[in-house]
Amino acid sequence: MKMKLLALLFLALPCCIFAQDKTSSSKKYTVSGYITDSLNGETLIGASIAIQGQAKGISSNQYGFYSITLEEGEYIFVVSFIGFQPKAFAVKLRSDQQFNFNLISKVTQYQEVIVSSKKRDNNVKNAQMGKFTLPIEQIKSIPAFLGEVDLLKTIQLLPGIRNAGEGSAGLYVRGGGPDQNLILLDDAPVYNTGHLFGFFSIFNSDAIKNVSLIKGGMPAQYGGRLSSVLDISMKEGNNQKLQVDGGIGLIASRISIQGPLKKDKASFIVSARRTYIDALVKPAISKTSQFYGSGYYFYDLNAKMNYRFSEKDRLYLSGYFGRDVFDFVNGRQSLNVNIPWGNATGTLRWNHVFNKRLFGNTTAVYNDYNFTFKAAQNNFELKLASGIRDLSLKQDFDLYPFTGHKIKFGGIYTYHKFTPSVISGKQDSVVFNPNNAQVKYAHEAAFYIQDDWEINDKIKINAGIRYSLFQQIGAFKIYKTDDNGNRLDSTVYKKGQPIKTYGGLEPRLTVRYALNDETSIKASVTRNLQYIHLVSNAGTTLPTDIWVPSTYKVKPQISYLYAAGLFKNFKDNTYETSLEFYYKKMQNQIEYQEGYTPNTLEDTENFFTFGKGWSYGSELFINKTKGKLTGWVGYTLSWTWRQFAALNFGDKYPAKYDRRNDLSIVAMYELNKKWKLSAAFVYGSGNAATLPQRFYIIGGVLTQEYSRINEYRLPSYHRLDLSAILTPKKNEKRKWKSEWVFSIYNTYSRQNPYFIYFDQSGSPYNGTLTIQAKQVSLFPIIPAVTWNFKF
Repeated sequence: MKMKLLALLFLALPCCIFAQDKTSSSKKYTVSGYITDSLNGETLIGASIAIQGQAKGISSNQYGFYSITLEEGEYIFVVSFIGFQPKAFAVKLRSDQQFNFNLISKVTQYQEVIVSSKKRDNNVKNAQMGKFTLPIEQIKSIPAFLGEVDLLKTIQLLPGIRNAGEGSAGLYVRGGGPDQNLILLDDAPVYNTGHLFGFFSIFNSDAIKNVSLIKGGMPAQYGGRLSSVLDISMKEGNNQKLQVDGGIGLIASRISIQGPLKKDKASFIVSARRTYIDALVKPAISKTSQFYGSGYYFYDLNAKMNYRFSEKDRLYLSGYFGRDVFDFVNGRQSLNVNIPWGNATGTLRWNHVFNKRLFGNTTAVYNDYNFTFKAAQNNFELKLASGIRDLSLKQDFDLYPFTGHKIKFGGIYTYHKFTPSVISGKQDSVVFNPNNAQVKYAHEAAFYIQDDWEINDKIKINAGIRYSLFQQIGAFKIYKTDDNGNRLDSTVYKKGQPIKTYGGLEPRLTVRYALNDETSIKASVTRNLQYIHLVSNAGTTLPTDIWVPSTYKVKPQISYLYAAGLFKNFKDNTYETSLEFYYKKMQNQIEYQEGYTPNTLEDTENFFTFGKGWSYGSELFINKTKGKLTGWVGYTLSWTWRQFAALNFGDKYPAKYDRRNDLSIVAMYELNKKWKLSAAFVYGSGNAATLPQRFYIIGGVLTQEYSRINEYRLPSYHRLDLSAILTPKKNEKRKWKSEWVFSIYNTYSRQNPYFIYFDQSGSPYNGTLTIQAKQVSLFPIIPAVTWNFKF
């Protein structure tokens, strides 16, 4: 009943807003338009439009569009964006007007824009909690593994975000698993974010324009995940001139080409990256070696084009295609193994400005992730395949009824196809097609409305409601089995026939109370539903992990997140600080049953067990935004628990990604026009682990007795990375410029634990048996050099 009343309250918001608008006797007019980069025509996401002398203002949306409605009069507008010179202009508002602004980039790559002595500051003024927006140039300045810029590794340096250990690309946010993060690339969900089993992310920084992370108080426009949203926007392409960017590193090279198809109206960008690990290793393997022909490489391809038909209509078409390919050859055993896996996405978007106050965006998305294992030995061939494929259609509207309100509403529909581990093979002319786990199909839909409402100078709220729906459909068979798993009978569902339906309301509310211009208190509460799941035996995401839907057996995950925090800026916004506290509880969490062994012929959901989880903690963030020295300090103190009736004797246990203390320090220093230095230090408590604690000799066989789940801790993790960027003085006779990036990963060569194993020597029969725990570490100190160019 409470949920229904809350829904009615949120649905009534627009009516109240328009009623309020009609009660005003003063004439009101609207100023709208787009904000772009003057050098390349790229739209600027989240640019600030402020009214001088007033607290009123607005930010540009994801496509650079803004709209603000004011009473008739004279105003001075100030438009600003991080890294750009602010622009001020006077407006005599006597009618609706349109202004498009081109901002000029500052000389330095990253410097906070100062609009006035009391600048409107998003950290303090916005109602949104737990949101970070990182400029891509700042991400490129941070030390990177083997010189490969990695935005996911940068995200992991923020408070409340952690990885699973050395080389992991997965994100673990406020006690959630890696599948509980909605990662979007131009509105297309990305199901596998890592190359080389997680050591590199799939995102090529040369193709990325904007990175936005929300880890608390998720707005109603996002859904389908419990923990966070990572919204990544690709560049649109330079619509002024042809531009080529690239880089050559130790293990990979990349190149991007962008330019106008029609100046000021249409542009494109194509960006590619490939490793040459296979080419570097090949000379080291003799042609006479039994392993000749083995190798590994990955590649990415990003492409995007856009066309502006008019001031009201714009079309965008973008795509991503990436693959990892691992080949293993053993000539002595006549064995050939080929393992490709990767993502493919496509996004088509149409922007339409209905009027000065209403902006619409229609999006169609295709997404495909697949993993394939092929092996051949003599006349026998084996193939294993799994994956997930989506087709989505989404409609979003931005409504600006008048100053103080920004309403978003819309809906999304997705058709899912889940392919489990399907195995097939053949021996000579004989083909094997065993009874594999079935392909699953599902509909997913959601509708939402939210309002970013500035009630007065003190109080601002972001309130929204989302209703989501998920339905498993046929074709599908539900089998009845005996105690040994033998199939006895079945219920058959035809194609498109409903099997099981879930749905629910997801209210979202965030409130900000400003104590003064530099200090505010914020609080939020959200309810989220998640209908698709990734269940893994490993501590990190692997390409062999399988995505599964909610079904007649598997219920959707549910979370409730409560958060509150103090936000304060110092020294004219030079320092941004925040202290947040949170508590999150999760229902219908999924783990494998104890003793589970992967079986491709059996549906994995038959081996699931269900329980609950909860997490709580605090996060401290100190960010210096101005001056030659910039950077941040992030610290997280947290606890994450899981409890399953069928695991650990029903007692609670720390989740595998529970980490008590997590510290990151990032510093960037502009020494002079040629040199920019940076450093990153990370420290984290050791991961929880389940280890053998007793050994027995039973029937002449060494037998292990394991501890309770995650009863032990690995040694703590810490590392220092350094980087220096040299930008030589540009030769005026050359059309291109370049820079050298020198980096050191793990500077003091800390032997961080990757996993623990037990080594045995001697014999139990003569009393010489010894068992010793040993630690495996991956990376000592690794220096790297990358050459970047642009013309």
